[in-house]
Amino acid sequence: MANTDPQHRKADYPYCFSKLGKVFPLGADGLRHTPESCAPCLYKTECLRAALKKSEGLKVHEEKLERAYASGAIGFLERWSKKKDLHRRLQQQKKAASQQGEKDEDD
Repeated sequence: MANTDPQHRKADYPYCFSKLGKVFPLGADGLRHTPESCAPCLYKTECLRAALKKSEGLKVHEEKLERAYASGAIGFLERWSKKKDLHRRLQQQKKAASQQGEKDEDD
């Protein structure tokens, strides 16, 4: 039985937890789908949210944005604005990751 204590919960995550390529792969139709093997997992929602918070997840949001623009659901200006925001967030994540790496080296 899985440990439900939040402090010990991370140790109980499956090997695929928050790995975007495993839990939300790109299908043959060009869209992302959750595999059937993820359906019974207790951590499915938490896992997808964690995967989408990573830099790979920002790329998923960019894919979604491109589909919306191609279908005419959003205009050029809205697409430009959202892409600019996604790029800014990606740069912030990279900067935070490099600072964390430097901090780990100092310890």
